[in-house]
Amino acid sequence: MDGTLVDSDAAVERAWTTWAAEFGVDAAAVLAIAHGSPADSTVRKMFADATDDAVDRAATRQLELQYDDLTGVTALAGVEDLLAVLTRRNLPWAVVTSADVRLAEARLGAAGIVAPLLVTVEDISAGKPDPEGFLLAAKRLGVAPERCLVVEDSEPGLAAGRAAGAVTAALKGLDGDVRLTDLGQLAELLA
Repeated sequence: MDGTLVDSDAAVERAWTTWAAEFGVDAAAVLAIAHGSPADSTVRKMFADATDDAVDRAATRQLELQYDDLTGVTALAGVEDLLAVLTRRNLPWAVVTSADVRLAEARLGAAGIVAPLLVTVEDISAGKPDPEGFLLAAKRLGVAPERCLVVEDSEPGLAAGRAAGAVTAALKGLDGDVRLTDLGQLAELLA
């Protein structure tokens, strides 16, 4: 979702920067590992010795900072074209995100995107790079994972897609089975 369908980078960075200041950690260090991972996973990496309760409280605070900050959240280039192709070709698709349902719905809504299937961090026991989210989405879509295309803009997401057995399409100059400049290019490939 974030960075793939929705441009929310500025909002994400604002929330993590504020969180880092509140929790006394280096914002650059947090931003270097936060993208594409669930909040609790990032918090755990920053505070390896913290109790589960402390991690939960810190992750909850980080999400609170994100819920209402939708400033600048928009659909990324090519999203409209891609969704039109998916609809025209009757291809099933899902959003698999490290966000919780409240944040996912807020960001997708701000970008004008309605996902036919949404798999959030609340639906799984292990976030990216674990493949559980993609495997669950494939199951719910009724599609074998190896017949799925996982489109990602982060290393944890691409690792999860590969581990699920899916073909991967990578944005932002990352390495996947298919490298994309934007979703408009994917729309052209699928058309």
